[in-house]
Amino acid sequence: MSVAGAQQAITQGALDAVFNDPGNADQRFPVPVLQCLQIKPLAAQQPAGAPAQQERYRVVLSDIRNYVQCMLATQANHVIHDNQLVRGCIVRVKSYQANAVKGKNILIILDLEVASELGTHDRIGEPAPFEAKPQTANPTTAIGGSGFYGVKTESSAPIKSEPMSSCMGPGGGGGTSAGSNTHGNIVIYPIESLSPYAHKWTIKARVTAKSDIKTWHKASGEGKLFSVNLLDESGEIKATGFNEQCDAFYDLLQEGQVYYISTCRVNLAKKQFSNLPNDYELAFERETQIEKAEDQASVPQVRFNFINISELQAVDKDATVDVIGVLKDVSEVSQITAKSTGKFYEKRELTLVDDSQFSVRLTIWGKTATTFAAQPESVVAFKGVKVSDFGGRSLSLLASGTMAVDPDIDEAHRLKGWYDSQGRADSFNTHNNMSSMGSATGRQDQMKCVSQIKEEGLGMENTDYFMLKATIVYIRQDNFAYPACSSEGCNKKVVESGDGTWRCEKCDVSHPRPLYRYIMSVNVNDHTGQLWLSCFDDVGRVIMGMTADELMEIKDSDEDRVPAIFEAANCTKLNFRCRAKMDMYGENQRVRYHVMSANQLDYKTEALKLADLIKQFGISS
Repeated sequence: MSVAGAQQAITQGALDAVFNDPGNADQRFPVPVLQCLQIKPLAAQQPAGAPAQQERYRVVLSDIRNYVQCMLATQANHVIHDNQLVRGCIVRVKSYQANAVKGKNILIILDLEVASELGTHDRIGEPAPFEAKPQTANPTTAIGGSGFYGVKTESSAPIKSEPMSSCMGPGGGGGTSAGSNTHGNIVIYPIESLSPYAHKWTIKARVTAKSDIKTWHKASGEGKLFSVNLLDESGEIKATGFNEQCDAFYDLLQEGQVYYISTCRVNLAKKQFSNLPNDYELAFERETQIEKAEDQASVPQVRFNFINISELQAVDKDATVDVIGVLKDVSEVSQITAKSTGKFYEKRELTLVDDSQFSVRLTIWGKTATTFAAQPESVVAFKGVKVSDFGGRSLSLLASGTMAVDPDIDEAHRLKGWYDSQGRADSFNTHNNMSSMGSATGRQDQMKCVSQIKEEGLGMENTDYFMLKATIVYIRQDNFAYPACSSEGCNKKVVESGDGTWRCEKCDVSHPRPLYRYIMSVNVNDHTGQLWLSCFDDVGRVIMGMTADELMEIKDSDEDRVPAIFEAANCTKLNFRCRAKMDMYGENQRVRYHVMSANQLDYKTEALKLADLIKQFGISS
């Protein structure tokens, strides 16, 4: 179409109406037609190395008289992906939200279509930057009417005036569908549009995750909090309730349910505590209103941004991703001790595979680990897992992450069909030897046999780390444990006092009894030789199957049972992760091999590794 035809189609004066006469803008210009003058991608706000999750674009739109900066909602990104929205094209804006932020007018485009029949042209006219008229405050009415700030008109509370902020679309809806964007006289805002500068809004969102109540105790005081993840069609956001709000809303907000939520404080997101791709988060306040929605079906259940397991190698350490896979193996619950605090944590390791022909180990923690009941060959989707370089690439479910077993989504149905038709018989690659295994220094812990450890002189010059698969043949039973301080995070040896108590010199405190911890020396063998390994408490628990405290109690009550317990621990084959380091013994130097961690063998994985080795040597079955 000619420039004159395009100029005639553009709705001149639409921007002035949108910002200066919002109450009548939807009647005067139900679908504004504007020209796109500029498109610019915004820098992604996400952890380094994580796959792209939230593409954002800034566009400049003109009505010939004026131009204004606009933010394209991610739900409208398809017009850019399909190469429809280009500089100079004419667009019909079907749904939008106008905001005034620190004196700047911003138009959030929720839905638009490119009028391809009007063609693409150089800038039409000489549009000037748009400047909204100053607003006059009215203490009793909301600007623009219709209660679109999220305050119910039937409420007895006074409605305060706010800076210019409207949410409109065809017929004044302002959302993607007329049936889901209003609640009585309240217009529902998309989560994506929330910012510290938007006031008097209401969102309709589903609780996709809910934390336990956490408490803190400091010199300045104590308190409690909980958090929820909220989801609508436009995006997700985290919300936190402290103290009184924790009491008021914890039982009300139930995972999986949909609620109307208004009057919260909008803060910059603390990225270290959230895995959601949102620059902001909410804090519940005394004035916060939450109401359960009667319509529970119009809001999405969950939003995933999956990557294939094979793609994990390209993801940076500590990035947060979503994965889905078939559950190949489930380990038993085990315990680890945090070195910094001495606290015990329960964990369970899962093995996931997908149709990229890769497998990965994923760790779940705490209550999630102890209550995990999914059966092997189930499809499990994880949202919010942290990428580690331990074992090449491994995953850990964050406290803020969620898990869904056999979810009713397309990706799950596709994986289930693949696994049933061919995946069950496939062998899978791992990331084990592609990168470092669990060190920020980037070291690579290679699998060694005993003869290689000695021949290569590991630990003679530097501190070396390696993996060893070996069988325990002897455990020294004398001095297998020591009495330790029971203060949190201490673990120092305590000495018995004359009054029957046990004193810790470091903590300067006496305990009624010690907490025994393992300090063991074990001899292991493989097909190439034998080696003495030093083991501490967490490894001793794996070897003995009980705590040092429990074993010492047996020794005190029935010492004759102890040799049989040690004998039962013999002939156990384990995977050991070890450190080799030169130590002084008196006046002599010798290498000491210290076990960092030990795990039971996963025979299915071992069999797959052997099958891969056979294939590498070209031996057919």
